[in-house]
Amino acid sequence: MSNSSLQQYRNVQAQSALEGVSPHKLISMLLEGLLGNLAAAKGGVERNESSLKGEKLGRAIAIIDNLRASLDLDQGGEVAVNLRDLYDYMEPRLLKANMDNDVAIIDEVVALVRGIKEAWDAIPPDQQAPLEPAGTASPGEAF
Repeated sequence: MSNSSLQQYRNVQAQSALEGVSPHKLISMLLEGLLGNLAAAKGGVERNESSLKGEKLGRAIAIIDNLRASLDLDQGGEVAVNLRDLYDYMEPRLLKANMDNDVAIIDEVVALVRGIKEAWDAIPPDQQAPLEPAGTASPGEAF
């Protein structure tokens, strides 16, 4: 199987796995992925593995970009604005952590993400955005 065929297969598998996932669960999964990438990046710094560190911090920043894009500032009000501001703060901090090989900065961002994830996961099911038919809901509607 060629690389492009394999990648297309993986994309279909990933899309199929996400069908039926609520917007709330999707955001929770993104936050979990963000924490995993930050942990791997920290390990890369500690072991002096520059390529791993750079790759994982790049993925973390991409997840932050996706989280920021999912915000609905009109419906989410002050909470969405505060999350946007946190995401805007985290991204340059991770760039600095990458340049300076600074695990303390990674730890700082991890603490912020953990706080967001704990609050997100504590939202009662009856307060979460309902699952909509495919193509009609976006993760931002949960904010």
